[in-house]
Amino acid sequence: MSQPTLVSLAVQDGVGVITVNNPPVNALSAGVPEGIATCLATALADPAVQAIVLIGAGRSFIAGADIREFDKGRVTMPIGDGFIDKLDASPKPVIAAIHGYALGGGLETALGCNYRIALRSAKLGLPEVLIGLLPGAGGTQRLPRLIGPKAALDLITTGRHVPADEAKALGIVDEVVEADLLPAAIAFAHRVAAHRPLPQISANASKLAADPGLFDATRKAIARKARNQKAPYNCIAAVEAACTLPFAQGLAREAELFRELETSAESRALRYVFFAEREAAHVPGIPPNTKAPAVQSAAVVGAGTMGGGIAMCFADAAIPVKILEASQEALDRGMARIRANYETSVKRGSLAQDEMERRFARITPVLDYAALADADVAIEAIFEEMAPKQAVFRQLDAVMKPGALLLSNTSALNIDEIASVTQRPDVVAGAHFFSPANVMKLLEVVKGAATSAATMNAVMAMGRAIGKLSVGCGNCDGFLANRSRAPFGMEMVILLEEGALPQQIDKVMVEFGYPMGPVAVGDLAGLDIGWAARKRRAAADPNYRKQPISDRLCELGRFGQKTGAGWYRYEKGDRTPHPDPEVTAIIEQVSAEMGITRRAISDEEILHRLLFASINEACKILEEGIAYRASDVDVMWLHGFGFPRYRGGLMFWADQIGVKTVYEQIQRWHQLYGSRWAPSALLRQLAETGTAFKDAKAG
Repeated sequence: MSQPTLVSLAVQDGVGVITVNNPPVNALSAGVPEGIATCLATALADPAVQAIVLIGAGRSFIAGADIREFDKGRVTMPIGDGFIDKLDASPKPVIAAIHGYALGGGLETALGCNYRIALRSAKLGLPEVLIGLLPGAGGTQRLPRLIGPKAALDLITTGRHVPADEAKALGIVDEVVEADLLPAAIAFAHRVAAHRPLPQISANASKLAADPGLFDATRKAIARKARNQKAPYNCIAAVEAACTLPFAQGLAREAELFRELETSAESRALRYVFFAEREAAHVPGIPPNTKAPAVQSAAVVGAGTMGGGIAMCFADAAIPVKILEASQEALDRGMARIRANYETSVKRGSLAQDEMERRFARITPVLDYAALADADVAIEAIFEEMAPKQAVFRQLDAVMKPGALLLSNTSALNIDEIASVTQRPDVVAGAHFFSPANVMKLLEVVKGAATSAATMNAVMAMGRAIGKLSVGCGNCDGFLANRSRAPFGMEMVILLEEGALPQQIDKVMVEFGYPMGPVAVGDLAGLDIGWAARKRRAAADPNYRKQPISDRLCELGRFGQKTGAGWYRYEKGDRTPHPDPEVTAIIEQVSAEMGITRRAISDEEILHRLLFASINEACKILEEGIAYRASDVDVMWLHGFGFPRYRGGLMFWADQIGVKTVYEQIQRWHQLYGSRWAPSALLRQLAETGTAFKDAKAG
């Protein structure tokens, strides 16, 4: 069969309609810009054409450049040899008719047109900063001329998608329509066909006057979030150029700033993440076209912090949910916590009061398992002990309708043991939400030995439906996320015993790019939680490696922020961690009791020991087939543990150091520290073959 024409021209009632047809999202890949330019030239040469409409076929206008082309060295700026400038220079009015998405180069194309109309459901934006770039096809020069530099800076430095109504209010879109976009665009074209002079964004400098302090203020405002990144600052510099240079010189400055970013480590990492997140949606081994029944109603067992947060996820997605507790008192307490969470959002201005009431009304408190029977999914969210969880699943198995999904929010316990108490282990899976469940985006979907392909598909789809990034994995102690993170935590404890202090470890990891240091995070979560878990593990496993410093703090009642003291001390009403001489004394005392001579430990050793330990463990998890791809490890670390996004994830970052370098260092530590640093077989294989970490797949 012949390939469809990427761009075509038809004349309807004196209007030339240029249609882009490059499925699935009409990316500006090779041939599209050239096709638009050719069709434009043909329409301009036709005296019967009075105006021109540019529209996308299928589900979108133009969703931007083809990101895959960057890594192949095929993207040049300006895109397609300046086709946007040709639109801009058209002597006949050009109207961009937008539906679906007009993002990046797509919005820049629309800004080259004289007018823009959009369906109300359309989204517009310049998200290049999210992949370590800036809008390099005139976006940083045209958008400030259209809506002013302050509003342009907001859109360009955040990369957020703007709904059509907001785009109209900002002045990006001239008209919003409800339906029948092409007829509306043609009618609009007739109305403006004779208007002269044509509105030309590039020639309009009337909105460029900016507060002299705007750009420095914006740099200060993004400083914490943009730490170690270049793209947000280049975006600001490009918009500043729009306000201080003639249009042509501003374009040249934009191109220069773009080139600084295009091959940067930051942009390569962020482009990798873009594709890794999309790849995570596909669980290997599931036959194509496996049916995944939609979840239209839900039930949660347990109204504690996690259960309440999970219930909010469904309510926020307009899915009715029932939440069950053993007593009215516990149920009332859980519902009060949910309402308080919603009220906090209302106070912050991120949620309207009426919307809060609608969401809260979707959560129904119940005391009887029978009330859950008709739900499409039931999620157990009680405390982390096997026997109580199995008791819940026996009850669910007895009452839930056939085909209902039975999921556990366990973060580590064996899914097969949980499923074994049911008569339908094929519909049992892990659904590990990260805390706080109503905020964190990651959902770890765990496949048990009997979990069916249809169940995995359904749980992955359920996660997407409630706004989560679903990542699948196999069943083992701690699954993929927590098992790969455990060596990080253990190595941190050992570093404290050997000579590091909490504030040094936190400084190293914050400078690396984490929003908070791991020691401070422990204080935030509550040290008593880990203490209880350690006592359970020690009772079950005589070889369990104890954490005497952490235990000593807990024995003294230092549980973190909740008690005003943990690894740090806290002033009343202030969450700022303050280094505490008492903690230093405890650490030094325990080290002495353990017979350890403390030493100065470099920042680099801290960083590498913490992360290399988990890299080695991740290789073991891949080796065992628990993780499907190294990129899944990266997605888990980015969204579950705060790993800096612009570094690409744990395994991608390791590639920047080099597989051989990592392997040789782990070998040295194996000789120095013993079995905990034994290199995995996969790590050795990757080093010997020169294979990148990011290309590793399940063994």
